[in-house]
Amino acid sequence: MTAPEDAIRARRRLTNKIIAAHEATRLRPFFTADARLIAGDGGLILGADQIVAAFDGQFRDPDFIDYVRTPGTVELDAAGDRAAETGRWVAHWRTGEMSGAYMAAWRRQTGQWVIESELFITLAG
Repeated sequence: MTAPEDAIRARRRLTNKIIAAHEATRLRPFFTADARLIAGDGGLILGADQIVAAFDGQFRDPDFIDYVRTPGTVELDAAGDRAAETGRWVAHWRTGEMSGAYMAAWRRQTGQWVIESELFITLAG
């Protein structure tokens, strides 16, 4: 059986690949229905449907290339049902890039790790 930390890191790598492929609808299963995302500019996006719609909007920008999130740490709670991922992110456009730090809260739901909240802080770009 895969260790939870390894499973979360693998799911993060997969979301990076889906974003690079600009396939917004494939991101839906990675979020709880009531997920919350605070974007790098401080904007709040509520719910998986709105998060996927926000990705889709960015994918329509012809200059957008990808987001790459690189986990630094993944910590589990005592029960092993929730986890905190922290790391660095970078966004690439044909015209430049932005980067910063992030934190994600993961929850084990029906045997799979899903994101319940994410916070991105833009520090450069």
